[in-house]
Amino acid sequence: MKIKYPEYGRCIANLACSLLKYYGIEPPNPTLEQADALLEKKYKNIVLILLDGMGMNILEKHLAEDGFFHKNLRFDYSSTFPPTTVAATTALTSGLYPNQSAWLGWVGYFAEIDRNVVYFFNRDNDTQETIRDFSVTDRFVPYEKLSELIRKTGVQACELAPWYAPYPKTYGEMCAEIARLCSTGEGHFIYAYCEQPDKTMHELGTDDAHITDILTQLEHQTQTLAERLQDTLLLITADHGMVNTRCEALADHPDVADCLLRTPSIESRAVNFFVRPEKKNDFERAFKRDFGDNFLLMSKEEVLGRQLFGTGKDHLRLSTMLGDYLAVAVGELTLRTRDKGYIGEHAGLLQDEMTIPLIAIEKE
Repeated sequence: MKIKYPEYGRCIANLACSLLKYYGIEPPNPTLEQADALLEKKYKNIVLILLDGMGMNILEKHLAEDGFFHKNLRFDYSSTFPPTTVAATTALTSGLYPNQSAWLGWVGYFAEIDRNVVYFFNRDNDTQETIRDFSVTDRFVPYEKLSELIRKTGVQACELAPWYAPYPKTYGEMCAEIARLCSTGEGHFIYAYCEQPDKTMHELGTDDAHITDILTQLEHQTQTLAERLQDTLLLITADHGMVNTRCEALADHPDVADCLLRTPSIESRAVNFFVRPEKKNDFERAFKRDFGDNFLLMSKEEVLGRQLFGTGKDHLRLSTMLGDYLAVAVGELTLRTRDKGYIGEHAGLLQDEMTIPLIAIEKE
């Protein structure tokens, strides 16, 4: 299994920076040079579609080389670390690396309230209780989205996803709304998010024939959309790839679990550990014995020194969100507290998790 570290400067956040530059906005990080070349022309509309989980390995596994996506594939590039939806889509909608946004993964530890919080749902991950008093992310890790920044320049900008009005239930409905917006007199920037094929691959793995069917349909619907557009640059990308995994529960490894101060956070393939001070040697020894073939165990200092979550100025909360150790998957294993997990997973350092495509269709 090939390991691939994130390429900050040539990753999904840098695509966002190219888009910011296109609209005359100073980006927070370097732009993506290959995207800048695509954006040299002026278009009435820019449409950016993210197909969750459609990394290069998934594209190559399930779609024909002479199909619409492969024919319009411009290059492959890097996700963030971890290669996972919370970190990578935030990078794409902000231009910030995860170390700068502090949107690190599915679950973040917030020292101010001493809770592991699911970013997207404002929910305590340990108790499953919804935090109703306030939005944790709005209070502690807010950021400005591309659509918000672009609207300030006078351009119509919007996000399409099942949880935003007009609440498209299917990818087909989303494509219809994109076509409608692009046909109006005003120019638009549109970011559209589709939860497939990630949603199904979690349950069935990356090899199932249903994944081929889903991707074939997404490809066909995207091609039909492209045929309806004029004076539009249509970009299609992904947040991460996926791999087949097997899961082990930390509860079955008491020599490791008994060393912990609190339940882990971030992701099941990027596992954030807070360890009892007197147990650090015991933890390192037990973890490497049980999981050393599948995970790299890094100290907090090593993670920060390697700039694993990104370069530039760290978010002021990054240091408190990171525990004493981070276990980064380089094999097939995932680690969860108790449950069995999914078949298809991501968030580790494998090349298949990290490498994503940029597909571009120029409609003049």
